[in-house]
Amino acid sequence: MSLLFRQRSLVSRRSNLSFFLRPFASSRPALTKLERVSENLQERQLPEHAVISTFDLFSIGVGPSSSHTVGPMRAGKIFITDLKELNVLAKDRHGTEHTPAIYALIVATTDAFQVATVKINLYGSLAATGKGHHTPQAILLGLEGSDPETIIPTTIESRYNNILTDKLLLLGGDHRIHYDMDRDMLWRWDQVLPTHPNGMRFSAFDEDGNLLATNEYYSVGGGFVVNEKTKGNLIFDENLFYKGVDKSVVPPARLHQMHSLTEPSLSSPSSEPSGGPFTPHVESISNDEASPPYPFESGNSLLALTQKHNMTIAQIVYDNEKSFGYLDEDIHQKILRIWSVMDECIQTGVTAKVPTLPGRLGLRRRAPILYRRLMRGFYPGVMSSPSNDPKIEAGSLPTAPSDLIDAPKSNGENSVRSKQSPSFESFAGAGARSVNTANPSAKRAPRVVGAFDHPLLPEPPRKTMIPAVDFLSCYAIAVNEVNASGGRIVTSPTNGAAGVIPAVLKYIIEFISDDPEKSVMTFLLTASAIGMLFKRGSTISAAEGGCQAEVGVACSMAAGGFAACMVCCLAISFLIIFGKASPETVLQAAEIGIEHNLGLTCDPIDGLVQVPCIERNSLGAVKAVTAAQLSLASHGVYSVTLDEAIEAMRLTASDMSVKYKETSLSGLAVNMFIGILWTKSDDTYFKTTVKIPLTVPAW
Repeated sequence: MSLLFRQRSLVSRRSNLSFFLRPFASSRPALTKLERVSENLQERQLPEHAVISTFDLFSIGVGPSSSHTVGPMRAGKIFITDLKELNVLAKDRHGTEHTPAIYALIVATTDAFQVATVKINLYGSLAATGKGHHTPQAILLGLEGSDPETIIPTTIESRYNNILTDKLLLLGGDHRIHYDMDRDMLWRWDQVLPTHPNGMRFSAFDEDGNLLATNEYYSVGGGFVVNEKTKGNLIFDENLFYKGVDKSVVPPARLHQMHSLTEPSLSSPSSEPSGGPFTPHVESISNDEASPPYPFESGNSLLALTQKHNMTIAQIVYDNEKSFGYLDEDIHQKILRIWSVMDECIQTGVTAKVPTLPGRLGLRRRAPILYRRLMRGFYPGVMSSPSNDPKIEAGSLPTAPSDLIDAPKSNGENSVRSKQSPSFESFAGAGARSVNTANPSAKRAPRVVGAFDHPLLPEPPRKTMIPAVDFLSCYAIAVNEVNASGGRIVTSPTNGAAGVIPAVLKYIIEFISDDPEKSVMTFLLTASAIGMLFKRGSTISAAEGGCQAEVGVACSMAAGGFAACMVCCLAISFLIIFGKASPETVLQAAEIGIEHNLGLTCDPIDGLVQVPCIERNSLGAVKAVTAAQLSLASHGVYSVTLDEAIEAMRLTASDMSVKYKETSLSGLAVNMFIGILWTKSDDTYFKTTVKIPLTVPAW
């Protein structure tokens, strides 16, 4: 990626990318009409093939958003890393460069360096919903050198507050500059940069206001970061760059798609000296050496590979990973590490003690109470050990709302509560029981809603439980509540849809699989192949395609993974009776998963990844299992292929109004903007509804 410098041409040693002269004023102008962004989907060049690393598609980060949190944090780190490697930060006010030892000494004692401030411009969707998605926190901590995979989530808020209070920013962790959020971060929600709706521009200035360096970055979904040089068909390059990978040590297969890039001249006074690291020119690498062993660009080509080589989709992806330089042990460990973080996320969600999620909505957590109501625990200590946690039984009376984790009320009352806190009620609202404060252990008859003098008598309350649906919903909600609170998360393929895949995989492991490790490997490798097809053929960014690009794609990936795990035990009978290979059933499941999410909009209330995002993950997980079951029962008979569904999604995204692409300008964000507020007066708790204004005004 290229930083734009005012004075001379430079070359980044780390990534062998040119830094060339271009005046700041000549940067590509921002568009004033957001609708023009959709044209990029139709105009973009497709990569030669869809193959990327599974460990780029599934990456570990923090919530609440992959495109608005993880991507911006990586972009900030990229910008500051380039400034350091090009010695921009090491120059004093007179332009003199200093050695690292002298630099460290001066940094500790003075502010006499050339870079005095950094300006950040946010455009389009990043500006519209960035505050609710923690974009400012992510960028500033990225500029301080933090990485989403290693940062401690619990430290983010305190570090961010210190920056705001002290108005000091440590670039790269040691270069102190004055930073005023109101002055130095500009929100251009009425403009977008031409490449992508999630655009940002970083610029470094000296104390006199002279521009020293600038660059534009685009967070294109799933934590991927590109700029003008690495957009389009350079999928491999964005993966390498945003993770700071040294391309000189990367296996040729991971650089295969680089052949279409026209590199500027790299001759420069700062080029690598003889004997230093050397990045081979890609054109000198033969296609046989450079290409993954099983490249595929569509569902049909992937299916053809499985039939030609008698391999499953998971085996195809596994062998492609080995061409990226991973050993068998590496792949196994990395896959299990990804699942470990997913599983820990579920556990964190169902055992959470804080009753509400961050943000003005004051949304109450539901995963803990849902999990306890299932009356079965898989994590040690959740159900068996006594604790002060809220209980489900009648008579559980916490002393204040902060001590309980309650389910929503079914009758929508906004009435004065009793002098004790609300009692626990049924999740569905049926079977709600009042509490006998004189004898808490006594059970009362369930309240029946309806008139008894009517010809049609009301139905009595019934306890409904569908275990598969309940567990899938609970797992998905748990993950997304952790995500909404800024916890550790796996982008799968995005943070906003991070609950679907872990929920379905958890259900397989707990209720279906006899070999959990094999199921984890098969599920995630199969799901990643489907995600690669969507990333190449359409988008995984809600700012480009709405929620169909996030929950829809995650549902499709989970459906394919579920079918792959189910079809193993049925493969022999399928082959004998129907003559169909199991990968076809997997792709059919993926098609059903996305087909019934087409047109799904992204309209988060108050710009938070909470409503409707959390519930959509729950429904996405249930829908994924349903799609797989339909595919398994279809015996290879279907009308729409996965490739056709992906193209339909791309066209739908292109036609969708920008108001429904993660901008909170329409839909639920403006019509169902209701929050819950608890107040206390004379030892009595009141529950009232509040309507919160839009974070960003419509235009």
